[in-house]
Amino acid sequence: MTGQPSGIASDATARARPPMSPHPVAAVRERHTWILFEDWCAAHEQSALPATPQLLAQFLYAHPAATATQQRRIAVIGAVHRRHDLAAPGCSDTVRAAVDSARSARIDELAVRLAVVIAQLPAAGWPAALFARRDALILTLAATGLPYSQLAALRVCDVAVDPVVDALHVETVDGTRASTPAALIDAGVSPAMVYRRWIEVLGFSDRYLNTRILAELMTRGDGTELAGYDTRISPAERRPLLTPIDRWGHTPLTATALSARAIADIAAVHLRGGASVHRLPDKQVRSAAAEHSDEATIGEPLGSAYHQRGIDARKNAHTTLTEALSILDDVEDRADRLVADLLRLVETAPTVD
Repeated sequence: MTGQPSGIASDATARARPPMSPHPVAAVRERHTWILFEDWCAAHEQSALPATPQLLAQFLYAHPAATATQQRRIAVIGAVHRRHDLAAPGCSDTVRAAVDSARSARIDELAVRLAVVIAQLPAAGWPAALFARRDALILTLAATGLPYSQLAALRVCDVAVDPVVDALHVETVDGTRASTPAALIDAGVSPAMVYRRWIEVLGFSDRYLNTRILAELMTRGDGTELAGYDTRISPAERRPLLTPIDRWGHTPLTATALSARAIADIAAVHLRGGASVHRLPDKQVRSAAAEHSDEATIGEPLGSAYHQRGIDARKNAHTTLTEALSILDDVEDRADRLVADLLRLVETAPTVD
């Protein structure tokens, strides 16, 4: 090849490559960017060409860099795709479509599951019906797809009822907007009614501080026993929307927001089908934990207490493992945030021809 013009050598090399090879990227820096992406995809057994927006988001997360560097990577990878007549994974429209499609499918699927749970919640009984009203609203708001941290921070003024389409419109403190999906209505759940029933509880509690009156009404009620008390709560109130309830049905005297962890656990338990029936505790019955030692003595012969401790341990493990769904939800939320970060990057990314 001595004496052969460098341009001819380059053309020959390019022709020797497979038709789908992306390496004709001109600049050395751009070529290195593509090789980095291609090698990373190969290591994760993924296709680099074509690549999905989700895959590109994972690649950028695995290789942190300055914003300008990340935008350059997006532009280079997009340019390679366009040269092969493929949709650029970093195109804002492509990323937004992927985000919207995945999110919509997840929300609709979740809404159907939540609707089944909401329909099975009790309408009467104390304190079961009280918990049911609050938990129904938690599950309804969870159908919006908002993170539990944002649900925990909701105030009464952050939720508006749309009576025309029977939906709840939410605007969080940081300006994020979301609405309950139509899939809830299709499954037989009225978001407006769920919201009103919990606001009735808040309105009644403002009027009567004695929980005994509320208990008497809900014990023999049919779900309409608190009708009209929702008008006592102004839609502009800045009080927390979701509040704790203790085992006796008492809510805090001073408005206190339910924690994000508590909301996540409540939703997870309901979706798993293991929600408590919320019966009033019997003061005459001591807990099994008070009757038996938590730890077995080494060398202690087997007996009824031994088996009881084993049963208690299994119950405790069962309760602890209910957090698994919350953890999985966090993983999915993290994946969504990665793609959302990618969308913010590509909005201002430079174009490579």
